[in-house]
Amino acid sequence: MLLKLSIHSIRKMMKDYLVLLIGLIVSISVFYMFQTMALNTEFTKGNSIISSIRIVFGIGSVLLSFITLFYILYANSFLLTLRRKELGMYMMLGAKKKKVAQLLFIETVGLGMVALLIGNVVGIGLASVVGKILIKGMDVSAKGYDAFYFPALIATLLFFFVLFAVTGMINSIRLLRKTELELIREDETQDEVEKSKLRITVFTVLGILMLGIGYYSIIHVNKLQEMGLIVATICTTIGTYFIFGSLLPLFVTMLKRNKKRNEAGLNSFTLAQLRFRINSLSRILGTVSMLIALGAGAMTAGMAFQKNVGMTTEFSRVYDATIHDPNVEEIKELKQMNIIEEKKYPYKENNEAVYFSRDDLLNQPPLISEHRSAKKSKEPIRVRVSEGLPEPIYTSLEKPETQQYPSMPGQWEDALVREFQISYNQFGGKPLRIADKENYEKVQGTVHSLLLIRVDNLQKYKPILTKIDQRQKEVAQKNIGEEVPMQTKMTTYQYMYTFMSGTMFMGFFLGASFLAMMASSLMFKILTGASRDKRRYAMLRKIGVRKGVLSRSIYKEVFFIFLFPGIVGIAHVLVGMNLFSFILLDPYVKIWMPISLFVFIYLAYYWITVQLYKGMVLPKV
Repeated sequence: MLLKLSIHSIRKMMKDYLVLLIGLIVSISVFYMFQTMALNTEFTKGNSIISSIRIVFGIGSVLLSFITLFYILYANSFLLTLRRKELGMYMMLGAKKKKVAQLLFIETVGLGMVALLIGNVVGIGLASVVGKILIKGMDVSAKGYDAFYFPALIATLLFFFVLFAVTGMINSIRLLRKTELELIREDETQDEVEKSKLRITVFTVLGILMLGIGYYSIIHVNKLQEMGLIVATICTTIGTYFIFGSLLPLFVTMLKRNKKRNEAGLNSFTLAQLRFRINSLSRILGTVSMLIALGAGAMTAGMAFQKNVGMTTEFSRVYDATIHDPNVEEIKELKQMNIIEEKKYPYKENNEAVYFSRDDLLNQPPLISEHRSAKKSKEPIRVRVSEGLPEPIYTSLEKPETQQYPSMPGQWEDALVREFQISYNQFGGKPLRIADKENYEKVQGTVHSLLLIRVDNLQKYKPILTKIDQRQKEVAQKNIGEEVPMQTKMTTYQYMYTFMSGTMFMGFFLGASFLAMMASSLMFKILTGASRDKRRYAMLRKIGVRKGVLSRSIYKEVFFIFLFPGIVGIAHVLVGMNLFSFILLDPYVKIWMPISLFVFIYLAYYWITVQLYKGMVLPKV
C-alpha cells in the first residue's frame, strides 16, 4: 500500500521532482565519470605521463560529494515543504505518523534509485565521449581505459545509495517532529519584514568591511601567503552573508521608497513581493553566491590552467631540442622544422667528468631564461650568457668533499645543467666542467657533440620533437644502464599539458555540476513560497490586472533574485582568480569563455524557474 502511494505521489508531482532529478543526474553522471579516471589503475599504469590526473579527478570527486550532499538535503527539504499539507491531511484522516514517515522515506530513496539508474547510464555515455576527447587531446594510448568500469560503478552506487538513505531518514525525522496542524497551516506563517535599523547598519558596515578585508587578502596573497588564504576564505564568506542579510534588504527598501519607480506599472506589487521575500531568501542567496564563486571559479581556473601550459613551458627552458650525438635520422628530421637558432658544441666524457671547451662556449654563448627578472613578467625573458671564465677549469654538480676546482659562474651553470642535459642523471651523476683549451686537449675520453635547437613553434613540431626525445632517452639509458627521467622542453610541455587538460576537464564538469545544483537550490527556494503567492496573484487578476502584466512582474521579481547572487558570485571569481597568480602566469587568460558559459547556464535556470513559478501562481483562466 505504501509503495502504491509513493508511486502515485511521484507521478503526481513529477514536474517538481523533475528539477531535482536533473540536478541529481548531472551530479551522479559526473561523479561516475570522475571515478573512471580516479580508480582505473590499469589505464594510468600503462600511461605514466597521465598518472598525475588520478589525483585531479580524485579531488574533484571529493568536492562533488560535499556539494551533492548539501544539494540533496536542501532539495529534499523543498519537496517536503511542497507536500506538508498532503502529509498533514493523511495524519488528520487517521494515518499513523510512522507510516507517513515510511512513505516519505520510500519516496526519497525510490526517487534516488531512479536518478542513480539514469545517472549511471548517462555517466557511462559521458565517460565514453569525454574520455576519448581527453585521451585524444593528450595524445596518449587508450589501452586500459573503459567507459564502463565496474569499480567506478560500484563506488557510485554505494556512495549515492548511502546518501539517499541518510537524506530519507533526515526527512522522516523532520516530519515526525511536526504536528498535524503545523504541517497543514505552515503556509500561514508570515515573513519577517522589519529589522532593527541599528542592526541593519552594523551588519551592513561589517559586511562591507569583511568583504574588503577578504578581497585585500586575495589580491595580496603573494605577500600574506597561507595566512592570507585563511583570512580571505573566512572574511569573504562571512562578509557575503552579512551583505545579503542586511545590505540587500536595505537596498530593496530604498527602491520601494522611491515614489517615481514604485508607482510605475505594477512595480509597487513587485517590490513589495521582493521586500517580503528578501529576508527569508538572504541566507540562501548568500549560499548561492558562494556556490557561483566555486562553480564558475572551478570552470575558470580549469580553463586558465590549460591555457597557461604554453606560457609556463616557455619559462622552463629556452631550447626546444637538446640532441647529443645526432644521427642521420635526427639530422633529416631537423630539416623539416623552421629552426630560428642552432648551437653546436663538442664535449668529452671520461670516467671522472664531462668536459666542455671554454673557447667554444665563449664563441657561441647560449641563451638562458632570466628567472629572477621574469617573476612578475608574463613573457619569458631570454638573456645571452655573458659571464667571463678567467679560471682554467670550472666545475658543477660536484660533491663539496671531492671538489677541487672553483664553482661554475651562475649563468654558465644554469646553461649547462638546464639546457645542455636532457636529464639530471644523463651522465650517471658525473660533474660537468668547463676547461680552457690546454686542459681540454689533455682530457682523455670519448668525444661527443651537442646540438641545441630553437624552433619557431614548439607545438607545431610536437611529433618530431617527441621522437627525438625518445631516441635521446634510449641512448642515455643504454649508456648509464638505468632509467633516465626526461627533463626536456617537450617532456615538460607534455606533462604539463596532460595535467592541465585533466584539471580543465575536472574544473569544467565540476563547475557545471556546482552551477546546476546551485541554480536548482535557488529555484527550489523561490518555488517554496509559490503556494502563498498564488492567492496574491489571484486577487490581482480578479481586480482586472492583465495576465501579461502579471507575467512581466514575475519575470522582473525573479530576475532581481537571480541578479544579486550572480553579481556577487562573479565578483568573487574575478577577484578570487588572483589566488592562482603564484601558480599561473596569467590566471585571467580568456576568462570571458567560462564567464559566458556560466551566464548561459544561469539564464537557462532563470527562464525555467520563471516558467515553473508562473505555472504555479498564475490563474489558469
